[in-house]
Amino acid sequence: MSDFNIHYVARLARVALTPEEEQRLGGQLGNILGYIEKLRTVDVSGVEPMSHAFPLANVSRPDEPRSSLSHDDALRNAPSRSGGLFVVPKIVE
Repeated sequence: MSDFNIHYVARLARVALTPEEEQRLGGQLGNILGYIEKLRTVDVSGVEPMSHAFPLANVSRPDEPRSSLSHDDALRNAPSRSGGLFVVPKIVE
């Protein structure tokens, strides 16, 4: 399948390609598009739509209140502190 314009795709992606890269990547993209065309011929009428191939379970902990760090524990590993606060480098002049 070669009915796409590699220059157009490169411009959309905002990348500059050398002629060698255009040739190589154009061929690779053509192979990918050909494979997608092959996938379109597969009968999926009995397959239910899904967002993932495998079921996912939430692995987050329950959102329950619990005690937090003490002020001293929070500042224990701070590389620099002053007046009970973290001192960080200035990033805006």
